Amino acid sequence: MGVVQKVENGKFVESNSAASIAEEKKRAQASNTLDKDAFLQLLVAQMKYQDPLEPTSNTEYISQYATFSELEQMQNMSASMDLFRASSLVGETVLLKVKDSQGRETTVQGNVDYVVYEKNKAYLSVNGDLYSMDDLDTVADPTYLEAYKLGADFLNILNKLPEIEHLSLADREKVEKLDEMYSGMNDYQKSFLTDEQVDLMKKYVKKMKDMVASAENKGDDDGDDK
Repeated sequence: MGVVQKVENGKFVESNSAASIAEEKKRAQASNTLDKDAFLQLLVAQMKYQDPLEPTSNTEYISQYATFSELEQMQNMSASMDLFRASSLVGETVLLKVKDSQGRETTVQGNVDYVVYEKNKAYLSVNGDLYSMDDLDTVADPTYLEAYKLGADFLNILNKLPEIEHLSLADREKVEKLDEMYSGMNDYQKSFLTDEQVDLMKKYVKKMKDMVASAENKGDDDGDDK
């Protein structure tokens, strides 16, 4: 599986997709289990070099092989379940938590366009890039994600406003933006905000309207004096 890396200032820059696939390969190497051929080779070696005075019984050899075969079947079943789960994600909106080589975590959001299978592993195509299934964090309804993002944007503006007693006309655009955002929310989107946050927003809106009205009245008075 080829991954194209970006180059900036003459150096390779690890993309989220490249980081995801690199981490998947590390996990695969770390968890590389004994396959059937290797197990049989070890079994033959064990039979060849066993103590002739205390030979291992055939029953014990069969038991070892049966145990290994059972474990292998369980691993294959688990892999098949993972592949089936990956296929069911096509068309779904997902959140991926990807860590780069420095351990920094990045969130990737998007729809799963298709799934790529390689060596019994599934990779999700999101926003045109491939990511490991192990990086899957959340499968969410688009309506939920839209409401969540809208609520986060709303709080980002609200939290950057000064204390209400220090509010000035310089904050007018932000306050009016909050009022506009809240008025455009449906009931489901409003449910992502607490009553305290809504009450605070309304206090900002009321004070700003009073400040604007006062400034406009003062301007009219100054015009009349002239």
